[in-house]
Amino acid sequence: MDERLINNLCELVSISSESGEEKELIEFLARKIEQELGGKCTIDNYGNLICKIPPKNSSASESLMLAAHADTVKPGKGIKPIVKDGIIYSSGDTVLGADCKAGIVEILEAVSSAPWHPPLEIVITREEEIGFVGAKNLDYSLINAKRGVLVDMDALDTIVIGGPSFISIEVEITGKAAHAGMEPEKGISAIKAASLALATLKDGRIDPETTSNFGIIQGGLATNIVSEKCIVKGEVRSLNHEKAMAFSNIYKEVFEVLAKSMGARAEVKLTQAYKATMIQEDALMVQVAKKALQSVGIKPKVIAITGGLESAIYNEKGIETIPIGNGVKNEHSNSENVSVEDMKKVVQVLQHIFEQFA
Repeated sequence: MDERLINNLCELVSISSESGEEKELIEFLARKIEQELGGKCTIDNYGNLICKIPPKNSSASESLMLAAHADTVKPGKGIKPIVKDGIIYSSGDTVLGADCKAGIVEILEAVSSAPWHPPLEIVITREEEIGFVGAKNLDYSLINAKRGVLVDMDALDTIVIGGPSFISIEVEITGKAAHAGMEPEKGISAIKAASLALATLKDGRIDPETTSNFGIIQGGLATNIVSEKCIVKGEVRSLNHEKAMAFSNIYKEVFEVLAKSMGARAEVKLTQAYKATMIQEDALMVQVAKKALQSVGIKPKVIAITGGLESAIYNEKGIETIPIGNGVKNEHSNSENVSVEDMKKVVQVLQHIFEQFA
């Protein structure tokens, strides 16, 4: 198994698939799953991959979804994997792309080497890293499963049962341009109006279940021009949907009122990326995942997080989905790595889940 896991991961990460450029990898995986697992694969209109695998040594009729994503963050082109002491790294000038290709490899290995499993539906999405775009545009009419496992977490001992509502905030402030040296009093600084609002607002950790951040500010053309335009982009996340909406609307009002107080105008766009979901701890999928982790000597932790995972989309669509770890460390960095031993544990966890449903 060790050699297969290494070879398969090295093969997958060598196929570049930054967000929006997953077509080559998706087509490669479709061929591989059809040839090696006997799956019937479909690429939907958005380019997501859905593969149906018949049951093995099982009379179960209910399908189980196994999900991961095909895209990587940048820099993810020309990845050269290096294997040292049972750990797979990149050469150091790119990410490794094990987020989430390690999850894909673990799914394929678990299915191919399992003595039995129920009917399976492998779902590999595009553009997860830029806002779950693939999962949002997935053709759900192609999926029969009502339960699923998302193999896209780092920590092996964590089962995530809750995720936040995510509201993106985009503010465009319009002031009035003027020559900063000759007649600055005739201008209205959009940058100053934005700064006044940002200095007024509370952000960061709002409470145990709510966070907010303004991470982008763009404005001005030159130092000798009073800035006419300024763009501010931020987000609000909360495990409580009503709270996420309430804070977002407060932020909207503050930008509008303070900009107006300076003679400027703020146009604020609020966009709900996804809505808070919560699975009960006694739900079947949670109990199955707990037993699977315990079977390989891992003491499971059941938590809700304010980070985002595709499971939020699947749960909203009525597929009871729990995320489990894939063992990747330092994801989204050039020091990203994953150990073969951790990958083997994930394979065993998945196969224990298969056993409980087969």
